[in-house]
Amino acid sequence: MFVAWRDLRFAKGRFALMGTVIVLITVLVGLLSGLTAGLGRENTSAITGLPADHLVFSAPAGDGDVSFTDSRVPEDSRSEWARVPGVRTAEPLGIATVKAEAGSGGGTPAAGAGTAGNSGKDANAGEGRTVALAAFGVRPGSGLAPGGARVADGGVVLSAKAADELGVRAGDRLTLSGTEAEVTAVSGAAMYSHTPVVWTSLADWRRLTGGPGGETGGSDGSSESSGSGSTHGSSGSTHASSGSSQASGGADRTGHRPDTVTVIALATTSDDGLATADRRMGTRTVSTSDALKAIGSYTAENGSLQLMRGFLFAISALVIGAFFTVWTIQRSGDVAVLKALGASTRYLLRDALGQAVVLLVAGTAVGTGIAAGVGAAVGGTVPFVLDPATVLVPALIMIALGAVGAALSIRRITSVDPLTALGSAR
Repeated sequence: MFVAWRDLRFAKGRFALMGTVIVLITVLVGLLSGLTAGLGRENTSAITGLPADHLVFSAPAGDGDVSFTDSRVPEDSRSEWARVPGVRTAEPLGIATVKAEAGSGGGTPAAGAGTAGNSGKDANAGEGRTVALAAFGVRPGSGLAPGGARVADGGVVLSAKAADELGVRAGDRLTLSGTEAEVTAVSGAAMYSHTPVVWTSLADWRRLTGGPGGETGGSDGSSESSGSGSTHGSSGSTHASSGSSQASGGADRTGHRPDTVTVIALATTSDDGLATADRRMGTRTVSTSDALKAIGSYTAENGSLQLMRGFLFAISALVIGAFFTVWTIQRSGDVAVLKALGASTRYLLRDALGQAVVLLVAGTAVGTGIAAGVGAAVGGTVPFVLDPATVLVPALIMIALGAVGAALSIRRITSVDPLTALGSAR
């Protein structure tokens, strides 16, 4: 890199400008990567944190996709799933949105808890706090919930964020959709669809979400829809969007509706028997990672953010390629002199590519450091994940794509003819 180092010292302004562009793009990519991971975690951590590798949904009509909103599985099918070859455990899980209140208006807040609120809770002093929570119903003692042994009828386990937003702690009381309950523990950081999680018993979950037989109500415990409801006629049941009345089908001739849950969570050693069991029971089983697509907001949100990251990577390669294309054209005379003095094309290509890599590594390192610093500073106020996957991986991709763009631009060196270049320079 004899020539490359001298170029870098001679044209300080040009390379400083290009380095600044690389720094800014790296900062954008790093911040967007951390934000994408943070939003994804707030959308899905309650599902990815389950000690299960497969989830059983009710089969959607036709070739439709599974959905947590529409899925209704009979709770008593748990015992049948537990007998399927390769299944170690099968646990019922109910999911719905409820309204939680703490303070003077509902329940007893923790001693010394403040009244300043955020994200949907009442911020007026003395009026308590109201927060929308994702209620996860499990069997008492179930391993699905953190501190599952403390989930019981009348007792709930709150995630740390839910407890913080409500201003309560273990031993306090709160109101869930009009029903008073005791906080038996605060554990975990589970979030579902950007909503903090409260773990309840299945019996309480049914009461909170609309009554017996698995009928679920809105987030405020009533049957009034908070959004535009829709009616789905499969299996003779009426399903509405989140926050609306949802009734499970399958009533017998006496009008009795079996208890239902949202999904059955399976821990398996083999998935060989799952497809056969699905056909027999009219369900659809997917892996936990594939089940994330069943969260309504996750696919659209994550897809948009990943598309923006992809565009930033492409822009970085194009910008770096354009810069080195112009730089190579401007130094054609220098390249011609070196060739006339006997420098090989391979030496010149290695020299030019080394120059590009030095610029990329320096700019990316500075940009990554800035992005990590900003991420650490805002991590407590915005959903941001700061780990090697969101810091180092984007930096390596930036360097690799930038090197590809530079390599394509400096190939002009191979076509420089010393006589022609020197003649045109005169």
